[in-house]
Amino acid sequence: MNLTVVELLVPAPPSTAEEFSLLVMRLFIGISFIRHGWPKLRNLKTWATSMRTPAWLCFLSAASMFLAGLVLLPGLLTPLAALAILLNMAYAMVLEARSGLPFFAPDPYQIPDGEYEGPEGLGEPPSWEKAAMYVVMCFVLMFAGGGLLSLDNLLIADLLQAWA
Repeated sequence: MNLTVVELLVPAPPSTAEEFSLLVMRLFIGISFIRHGWPKLRNLKTWATSMRTPAWLCFLSAASMFLAGLVLLPGLLTPLAALAILLNMAYAMVLEARSGLPFFAPDPYQIPDGEYEGPEGLGEPPSWEKAAMYVVMCFVLMFAGGGLLSLDNLLIADLLQAWA
């Protein structure tokens, strides 16, 4: 299996339906991580303190989430942006698993009244399932590309082909 740089950075999915699916997933992840990264950037000291992590490391994490989310919207260097988010979420998975959180939390309607109340009141019990789902979705984007209407497909592929 001999992958070229072009094939690695701009994979070509085989059908329009798959390309549309990748577009939807790319936009969803992009919007989600703009939304995840921005509040962390704005409240960096609070977030770093709660994570017990140096502020500079939290800044790198939040900035990579936010910037990767921004570049996923137009589909620019999708595999690299997806990798940045994947690394953040893989780290979140490790932290959550090490803290003893289950992979699947029980559904809130199955928990008897009064047995679960989080820091914000009643809600969904914590787990590392959501972080794992983002890892899987980013893994798919890394190897399948950004889909329809991505700058990768519209601009970058031709530019990389010229260099190859």
